[in-house]
Amino acid sequence: MSDAVERRRPRTAQQFVLEELRGAITSGELRPGAPIRQDALAARLEVSRVPLREALKALEAEGLVVHHIHRGYFVAELSLADLEEIYRIRALLETEAVRRSMDVGPEDLTATLEAIQREVERAAGAGDVTAMAEANRRFHFTLIDACGMPRLVRMITTLWDATDAYRSLYYTDAAHRAQAVHEHRAVLSALREGDKAAAVHWLDDHRAHAVAALRAVLAPGPAPAAEQD
Repeated sequence: MSDAVERRRPRTAQQFVLEELRGAITSGELRPGAPIRQDALAARLEVSRVPLREALKALEAEGLVVHHIHRGYFVAELSLADLEEIYRIRALLETEAVRRSMDVGPEDLTATLEAIQREVERAAGAGDVTAMAEANRRFHFTLIDACGMPRLVRMITTLWDATDAYRSLYYTDAAHRAQAVHEHRAVLSALREGDKAAAVHWLDDHRAHAVAALRAVLAPGPAPAAEQD
């Protein structure tokens, strides 16, 4: 096993397998609909089938994998309706979190986000999709965590986990990466100015552009007319 994998190994084999599998799914290494070959995975991670099965059950409960009788486990696939519902719920919850964060967050919140944004932009420029997705997630959750409402943060985290594999597909396109960079900068500008309405507006746009792009992946064909809220 590589030194990098060894350093990531948590205290128990099940935790280790769970984190490795979740990372492979959310990074897009294991794509939606892909079969999870347990024998090969157990050999690769140097674990027995027992912690692997327990980790798969945990991921099934999270909605990241599905089990088909006589066929095994597969990475979960979302329908377009699922994706749009998740993003709609995210909009409702994240709006509350961001507004709260702007009221009670630490004084250095914007500076912290600016540092993370530099990582986002480096990854975007290099075309490193995995690093881009990871830095993007840290950007958003640094802002969300500042709300000081752990139950709300956990709910939002569950929604993000369900769509991370699709988010990686979004970042494979250079134009999408550039769009995300532009929107992050606009959010930062709104935060510096203390403008909650602008911050919420740009985050709404950020999600809407992702959904529009992923709609083309999940439902190829003519795009439906834009809805007006």
